[in-house]
Amino acid sequence: MMKINTSGSSVSINGQVFTGRSISITGDKVVIDDVVQSGSLVGPINVVVNGNADSVETIDGKVEVTGTVGRIKTMSGNVQCTDVAGDVGTMSGDVICHTVIGSAKTMSGDIKGLGR
Repeated sequence: MMKINTSGSSVSINGQVFTGRSISITGDKVVIDDVVQSGSLVGPINVVVNGNADSVETIDGKVEVTGTVGRIKTMSGNVQCTDVAGDVGTMSGDVICHTVIGSAKTMSGDIKGLGR
């Protein structure tokens, strides 16, 4: 399960690009603004938000945000982002960001600041 709320930024999921305000993954299906997309996801999930996102929540998979994000939460997976206006956390994975205004937490992984 994954939920991404954007202001219309494009999102790459396993190399396929989608654009919408609400992007989610349920099982092996991608849903954009309440419309189920054709095809099925296979293998590990890698997500890249090309721009800003209000929030990103996922159970597993790597998450990268190239712009600013309000908050990011994942159960298992690495998080890489530019700036986080709120909190970022993962249970198992690394957190790599330029700036985090809120808190940055991981139970099993490293937290690294990229600086500017």
